[in-house]
Amino acid sequence: MARLRSLPLLTLALVSALPAGAQQQFPPSDIPATFTPPIDARDYVKREVMIPMRDGVKLHTVIVYPKGVTNAPIVLTRTPYDASGRANRMDSPRILSTLPLADEPFVKAGYIRVYQDIRGKYGSEGDYIVTRPVRGPLNPTSTDHVTDAYDTIDWLVNKANLPESNGRVGMIGSSYEGFTVVMALLNPHPALKVAAPESPMIDGWRGDDWFHNGAFRLANIGWIGSQTGYKGPGQDPATGIYDNYEEFRRLGGANEWARNSGFDQLPAWQKMVAHPAYDGFWQGQALDKLLAANPSNVPTIWEQGLWDQEDIYGAITAWEALKAKGKTGNNFLVMGPWRHSQVNREGTELGPLKWNGDTAQQFREEMVLPLFDQYLKDGPPANLPAATIYNTGENKWERFANWPLACEAGCAAPLTPMYLAADSGLAYAKGSAGEDSYVSDPAKPVPHLPRPVNFGDGRWPDWLVSDQRHVDGRSDVMTYTTPVLTAPVRMSGAPIADLYAKTTGTDGDFVVKVIDVYPDEVANDAKMGGYQLAVSLDIFRGRYRDSLEKPSAIPASKVQRYRFRLPAVNHVFQPGHRIMVQVQSSLFPLYDRNPQKYVPNIFLAKKADYQKATVTLERGGGAASAVWLPIVKTPPAP
Repeated sequence: MARLRSLPLLTLALVSALPAGAQQQFPPSDIPATFTPPIDARDYVKREVMIPMRDGVKLHTVIVYPKGVTNAPIVLTRTPYDASGRANRMDSPRILSTLPLADEPFVKAGYIRVYQDIRGKYGSEGDYIVTRPVRGPLNPTSTDHVTDAYDTIDWLVNKANLPESNGRVGMIGSSYEGFTVVMALLNPHPALKVAAPESPMIDGWRGDDWFHNGAFRLANIGWIGSQTGYKGPGQDPATGIYDNYEEFRRLGGANEWARNSGFDQLPAWQKMVAHPAYDGFWQGQALDKLLAANPSNVPTIWEQGLWDQEDIYGAITAWEALKAKGKTGNNFLVMGPWRHSQVNREGTELGPLKWNGDTAQQFREEMVLPLFDQYLKDGPPANLPAATIYNTGENKWERFANWPLACEAGCAAPLTPMYLAADSGLAYAKGSAGEDSYVSDPAKPVPHLPRPVNFGDGRWPDWLVSDQRHVDGRSDVMTYTTPVLTAPVRMSGAPIADLYAKTTGTDGDFVVKVIDVYPDEVANDAKMGGYQLAVSLDIFRGRYRDSLEKPSAIPASKVQRYRFRLPAVNHVFQPGHRIMVQVQSSLFPLYDRNPQKYVPNIFLAKKADYQKATVTLERGGGAASAVWLPIVKTPPAP
């Protein structure tokens, strides 16, 4: 012990015996003040710059291009999801491995790739506002995504800033990134020559992220918190409950969950709660209306997934709005067999469905790249038709000079009513008057997936193609089916749900599904025997049956009409299959429950407000419930 106690004295003696100045030469830390790994082996250049906007705010921007490139076009993506991360798929000396899979066609073609953090997120300065409105009544400032895109492009095409470019820019992005592409089209910079909004957020109330026809999407409540609660990466709150079905069922309205998680502190959530109806707040942000009022001449390819579980409304609605304005020459619609943003990944399959090759790669290489090459590199014409839509029943792409093939007015074919019939049938002709009733109980809502339902369990991306047999047979799900088909039935357009119904409550929701029922036995894929594949489904909140902006209570036990559009289809129901329609009053926990008792704001509903209701669907006679289907006799011309 005496020897151990003497060691500090020995050390002190040794240190004091060192020559003068020797103590200062000992490194203070193993972490140097600067450390720069060698990058000479890279086949690309990566620059990170802060681009100034007109109000002085600087936006963090990552620029990546092949070494030695000259006179190259630029592809820009503006993102709330971390520009540095988006431009760094893996740490590699090769640009093809560094940039995302979806960028491979651009990389191989020698493009300059640019990712930018939008205002207020990650490395960018300024304030972040979810889907920042355009300047005007909802945005009194001098800046928005329109001006930020304009100022960014103006900086990028300045030879002093990026001498490697040819001064031409295309924009591309999916989901929120698609929203920023659309914003740039409202006042495009002259150097913006082509655009590709993929599954863009166009109208958050009508049918994109936040609501569908007034029903709030609980699946997105966590996104609001993770995006607006943090400048960088966010996280959902830990609730201690794995089953989201049980978690949300225990509460009243969605604001109870927000209050328990602390999300009620967030301005973005407070705006949701303050605007449950389709008022000026939502109407003023509807980009399809803004585009129609100010259509651009920029060639634009609009991408929509036929089973997009998040933004299935925006792209086709924007394309239709521009088509109505006569802007068909520079706007092209592509609808593929994809979930949300699957165009940026592999597209060989979706859930149990297998496609004819990698359809996402086909989209990127055979549609997007040729269009960008045409306008950014003076390449040959891309030869895109007005609409290119995957036929999900015959497993092939189809090209349309005019689409849809069937609709309510102005199409080659009218919609065909398929009436709810007696004995759970479907018929092309009205039957005699009758009724079918079911009890909708908010305490036992119909799940959108078999329980337990957890939004992080991996089933969320593919849920729209899940087998609907998990609810077929429930007493609160009405199922109607045709006989086995002896000839193919081709549908190409958007179905319309047209229900006549009464309820003992004073509010209520209606979910309508159009389903392809497979034969009992499928020779080449046994697990698909009897599969119930929803090809189109959506929800409608009954209080908005007369006005989306001004809700009203439903008169109890009186027949009302509920008419709403379902997502578009391009599908052939094959011989041996059957057509099915399901009707129900909840789709939970994807959508919030309707109390079925009218309250001014369902977000603020209390547990005591939720009550059972008997819902009665009218069949035949003068109030004949039906789904109007876009049935056509012949396939499109090749």
